[in-house]
Amino acid sequence: MHDRTVVVTGLGAVSSLGNDLASTWAGLVAGRSGIGPITLFDASGFRTKLAAEIRAMPDPGVSPRMLRRLSRTDVIGLTAAREALADSGLDLLREDPTRIAVVLGGGVSGLLDSEGYFRDLLEKGPRGARPTRVLNHPPDQTTDRIAEVWGFLGPRATITTACSSSSTSLGYASDLIRSGVADVVVTGGADTFARLTHGGFNALRACDSEPCRPFDRGRKGLTIGEASGILVFEEEGRARRRGATIRARFLGYGITSDAHHMTQPEPSGEACARTMRSCLKHSGLNPGDVDYVNAHGTATVQNDPAETLSIKLALGERAREICISSNKSMLGHCLCSAGAIEAVATVRTIETGIVPPTISYVEPDPDCDLDVVPNVAREADIRVALSNSFAFGGNSTVVAFGRA
Repeated sequence: MHDRTVVVTGLGAVSSLGNDLASTWAGLVAGRSGIGPITLFDASGFRTKLAAEIRAMPDPGVSPRMLRRLSRTDVIGLTAAREALADSGLDLLREDPTRIAVVLGGGVSGLLDSEGYFRDLLEKGPRGARPTRVLNHPPDQTTDRIAEVWGFLGPRATITTACSSSSTSLGYASDLIRSGVADVVVTGGADTFARLTHGGFNALRACDSEPCRPFDRGRKGLTIGEASGILVFEEEGRARRRGATIRARFLGYGITSDAHHMTQPEPSGEACARTMRSCLKHSGLNPGDVDYVNAHGTATVQNDPAETLSIKLALGERAREICISSNKSMLGHCLCSAGAIEAVATVRTIETGIVPPTISYVEPDPDCDLDVVPNVAREADIRVALSNSFAFGGNSTVVAFGRA
């Protein structure tokens, strides 16, 4: 199972910081916030009127006919996939399409369009509502679109485990390669937000009315975001034989559940520490091997101290020697695509030796007393990095990447 090493040969990104990998990464390194006023719908009735919204939809490179049928999530997913495939250097005309899989995390999908359909139905009646607007409602649609556009005929799956969906998809993608089922997997995730998701987080009082402040003493909640992060996974031997540039190695992953609460994290940190330990074991790592943790870092009152405890429990003294930062301080919480866009950022951190900061950090919290790289990026020698995804319902996934 483990004799086939999994490597990353392509990256693509669309986020509130930019419509490609270069602009997204530049924004993260600069400590630039992608959070601003919501324009997708009227947010005046909500307590929180901010989100990390993609300001201008990119061109996904499809026909006008197909474009009319795509959801917002489809557009950003296809755009990031196109960039990642180009970055990988794969000659798709020479590849066996039955050996290329697509595994993504997804959730909201075309919900914004579905909301529009039902609003039209109520206001205009059946003749004024376009039924095709609900075709993109299922969370598997973006996965299916990517397979359709490029003609990939291998296994296809969409993982929906709330905020850990995309990280879990990376684990499943690596299993397909390690088990010999696929040679190449397009993986990661895409997700946008809608009135229902924004309203739900507001009803839970989980959102801050100001830009989120992970690990800060005055934090009051998360900021919702939207993004797509796509990675191309390959078996290392074939990637080297074709002369591919290997951006990082995917070392392994851990998945657990805590059976604690529908929305709140298990407060002792032990449940999430178990996920981190599982990842280390699966990856053949010791705590001393870890140089950086890309934290879940949601900025909720409950998550940040629980995550701090989990990192300490899992890594011991090493936790105080390394950098830990939250991309969500700039990208917002990108829901089911959070693990994907943060995995892309983690790979870039390993490649460049630059750790993006946790911005909007003003007052240290004694319950969050690790090195969170406040406000300014930092250079560091990063050979191994973990990326944490601790989701609603206790769905926890941690992934590990290593230098190529």
